[in-house]
Amino acid sequence: MATFTDLNVDAAELQQRIERFHKVHESIVQQVREVIVGQDEVLDQALISLFVGGHCLLTGMPGTAKTLMVRTIADALGLEFRRIQFTPDLMPSDITGTDIIEEDLATGHRKWTFVRGPIFGNILLADEINRTPPKTQAALLEAMQERACTVRGHVYPLPAPFFVLATQNPIELEGTYPLPEAQLDRFLFNAVLDYLDPEEEFKVLNLTTTTHSANVKPVTSAEELLDFQQLVRMVPIADSLARYVIRLVRATRPKSEDAPDFVKKYVDYGGSIRAAQFIVLAAKAKALSRKRYHVTYEDIVSLSIPVLRHRVLLNFHAESERIDTDDILKRLLAHMPPSREE
Repeated sequence: MATFTDLNVDAAELQQRIERFHKVHESIVQQVREVIVGQDEVLDQALISLFVGGHCLLTGMPGTAKTLMVRTIADALGLEFRRIQFTPDLMPSDITGTDIIEEDLATGHRKWTFVRGPIFGNILLADEINRTPPKTQAALLEAMQERACTVRGHVYPLPAPFFVLATQNPIELEGTYPLPEAQLDRFLFNAVLDYLDPEEEFKVLNLTTTTHSANVKPVTSAEELLDFQQLVRMVPIADSLARYVIRLVRATRPKSEDAPDFVKKYVDYGGSIRAAQFIVLAAKAKALSRKRYHVTYEDIVSLSIPVLRHRVLLNFHAESERIDTDDILKRLLAHMPPSREE
């Protein structure tokens, strides 16, 4: 694995980039904290997604500040922000854009003109993404993976950086459609927002029922964020930890020799190599945000569940016994402690 010292980078310049990363990260957290109370893990995962260059899915009941968190982060980043409110009648062209026929006033000839949809921004808030049918949900698939969209055979690149921060309600709620597995796999995290504790809810009341008004200001730029993404990839990870990640992901697959008995009993499908890639990248971003210059076992463990919970599909045995994915993953992590070399 590459390390900071392996790379042909001027040490002083590298230190400046790292210090700037820490300053921007702290500024974003400070500004978001003026608006959002609690949800520390979810905020951490959303920022890690941005610094890695991945997408984040926020799952929670209505009223848990999912949309407000995304808007506040976008304001602090200073990027072009677009929002799509997903509804049952939304069409794919409402997301990507469409070609229309326009008449050239100078020549009188008609021509096709592409009208860009709201997907052409740096941060796309896909609000309540599971309230629209799968056909429209799938309109985001190419954009999330390729950072481009195809309309009538023409490929249009999206601005860089490009992030999808999607919110969804629990699928048990009325009027929701489960996201396709292929689309879920494009999200780095599935971050779950829970209800706040009583003291945090008291702080929310003080913030939202008075004249308090937070003024969120941009602290970075698109170019700088792209540089941070490269900086994160330069953080070293030991080969032993990288192999542990592979063993962990392979153990989620019921047909794998590494899978324990409870995985073979309750799981239909496990994580792919993309899950291992995302765990490593997320762990690198977390290490750097904590002012450490190498990945630890704790980084991997703390991020494995939000990376894997939407990639591990359970069978009817788990459903009948009311076992959810988080239960399986917690049990798996306890079953697979690191070896002495790790």
